Amino acid sequence: MSFRRTAAALAAVLTIAFGASSALAQRTPRAAPVSHDAQTQELAPPSAAPTGSVDVAPTDGQTFGPALNRMSIVSLFVRADAIVKAVFILLVLASLWSWAIIINKWMMLGTLKRRASSFEKVFWSGLSLDELYAQFSQRTDHPFAAVFTSALREWRRAFEGGPPRESLLAGIKDRIDKAMNVTIQRETDGIERQLGFLATVGATAPFVGLFGTVWGIMNSFSAIAARHDTTLAVVAPGIAEALFATAMGLLAAIPAVIFYNKFVNDIGRYTGRIESFADEFSAILSRQLDEKAAR
Repeated sequence: MSFRRTAAALAAVLTIAFGASSALAQRTPRAAPVSHDAQTQELAPPSAAPTGSVDVAPTDGQTFGPALNRMSIVSLFVRADAIVKAVFILLVLASLWSWAIIINKWMMLGTLKRRASSFEKVFWSGLSLDELYAQFSQRTDHPFAAVFTSALREWRRAFEGGPPRESLLAGIKDRIDKAMNVTIQRETDGIERQLGFLATVGATAPFVGLFGTVWGIMNSFSAIAARHDTTLAVVAPGIAEALFATAMGLLAAIPAVIFYNKFVNDIGRYTGRIESFADEFSAILSRQLDEKAAR
């Protein structure tokens, strides 16, 4: 059942309840018989309970029923003032943009994990470094390939003038490590892009919704003061606006917080996986440098 149908059902129940209570309050009970016949007269069976809705006298030209039935999501937005409408629109846009980021990051991380597994399978298949470089240098479309290409490019530069002297090995190893670290940082920044928006929405959306709540309650009190009436038809619209603003704030904040924490953990594990590969590849290149320098 949708939110609109649920609200309509609750409104109908409240209409019948308040109408029945008002009708009972307006009825004047008949006095009990006090004559001698009252002691011997049989009691008449109770009349049947009303089965239909009870009409309620209108208050300022409106009845409780229509006022409550009109409290749908669309009517709440239409009845709200400019500030509350701005809060609604801001929270809806933030929620939609958050979901766009969530879906994009979910698909991107899944693709990166699959490509990382494929790269590691090829890397440890026994191919030479030159064959791997020729295969991945033209399509560095994921961080593992970018780290491998940057390290091997720096390693090949060390042999442009022939085998390096032993005194230069330490500098070459340091340059290779720095090239991989810079690449890892650059690729990680690209993966984490737009996560700050999720963090901002998760932290601020409840407070924006709370602002709409406070403003809606202020409008309710203003309506009560202006009309000198505290009936449900006067109070309910402003309270509904206030509660709906809070709900919109939570609707935007909760998914943003949940998926922000998930993506931060997933990216942290993925970054650790890249760093482990970089350490292993650095050890391989360092060993080959030592072997070539010793010849």
